[in-house]
Amino acid sequence: MEDFVFPVLIGIVLIVLGVMNMKGNISSLHWYHRQRVSEEDRIPFGRMVGLGTIIVGCSLILKACSRLAAEMMDLPVLEKAGSVALVAGLICGLALMTYAMFKYNKRIF
Repeated sequence: MEDFVFPVLIGIVLIVLGVMNMKGNISSLHWYHRQRVSEEDRIPFGRMVGLGTIIVGCSLILKACSRLAAEMMDLPVLEKAGSVALVAGLICGLALMTYAMFKYNKRIF
């Protein structure tokens, strides 16, 4: 059971950070991004990065829940489905964050 608590807590932290970013508070991001994003682009940049962060957090929670369900019901296919969801969530979330950085910073670093 304790193997599931840590990923869920990390997922919740990522979701909270994503919500903060979506509201325009980009203080959790690297100083470079805070410095290079103009004031008028802060909200749209925060929304895109925040949405990507929320997607990653949700996929992490989904993976942990599917692993717990797989162990409880003795269905390994559920754990594989959770792994697919995690990989898809990571790819989508990171792609959205990278796109936002290119769009509003013109580069990642």
